[in-house]
Amino acid sequence: MSINKLALMRYKTIDECLRNRYRKWTLEDLIEKVAHTLYEQEGITSGVSRRTVQADIQIMRSDKLGYNAPIIVQEKKYYTYSDAAYSITSAPINNADVEKMKEIVGILKQFNGFSYFEEMSEMITRLENNLYRRTNEGRNCIQFENNRLLKGLEHINPLYQAILHERPLLITYKSFKAATAQENIYFPYLLKEYRNRWFLIARSKKGKLLLTMALDRIVSFQELPKEPFIAYDGIDFDRYFDDLLGVTKTEKDRPHKVILHIDKYHAPYVLTKPIHHSQEVLKEDADGSIIIRIDVVLNFELERELLGFGEYIKVLAPKLLAGKIRKRLDMARGKYGPAGEG
Repeated sequence: MSINKLALMRYKTIDECLRNRYRKWTLEDLIEKVAHTLYEQEGITSGVSRRTVQADIQIMRSDKLGYNAPIIVQEKKYYTYSDAAYSITSAPINNADVEKMKEIVGILKQFNGFSYFEEMSEMITRLENNLYRRTNEGRNCIQFENNRLLKGLEHINPLYQAILHERPLLITYKSFKAATAQENIYFPYLLKEYRNRWFLIARSKKGKLLLTMALDRIVSFQELPKEPFIAYDGIDFDRYFDDLLGVTKTEKDRPHKVILHIDKYHAPYVLTKPIHHSQEVLKEDADGSIIIRIDVVLNFELERELLGFGEYIKVLAPKLLAGKIRKRLDMARGKYGPAGEG
């Protein structure tokens, strides 16, 4: 049994509602939420019938799509999952849908190489490999960087929808520095990935500055349909991160001219894989070493990148960055004691 687009949207909407433990959901609430989603995403103004949503719930409960969703009714009117950790997004897909997805991937592959699809090349390859493994168990043709223990990936799609449709969020967030989680209203603007971790760029209703929130530190969140959304004017997010490595930046940060000396052993690596897209070769020495320049914001991610080169790199400018790198290397050396000690 394959799923059409609108049915899948209804199932996912019901799933998101039932996963939200901060609210009790009656059938009427689910109908209203599904109708709102269909209107927001597809422009459907006719709503959705009571019978349709009831049938959707029965299909989700059944084995027809492999969901077997543990949907129960509490107090004779409130729908929820008996298993708080359950989601249909973690359920396996059936063979019919796998074949349909193969057809779609086959079509997408025909567009590989066209400029509009350059950024989709890795995604198409990843999809094709996953589908191949689904039907040819045990064989893997390509491996992508992946961290199976990484938390927060389940937040990506609902956060994307909130950004797309400009919906304020009530987010419970626990930073690494905080002793307890804090709950506040945020306006979400952008999702960004860096080194296989995802971050939400948002602004708190109580503040004026942009915040970078790691998805793996988000405890929970829910949309606030009655709260007015406040856009963040004056920033082009397509260019906002052009002048830095990573995601740590404020609106006041400006790029610095960072001059680096790379020894001959790592010069080929840096030439073939630039540290930053602004990289420019200033000098090539006779011994094979090079001096390069990058124009970037000075932040923690830049320091970590440079420290990763160890003794093969030297910061020539600015002095502020060179001093920070020297201090951190001295601290690291101090952890090992005098030379010769075990």
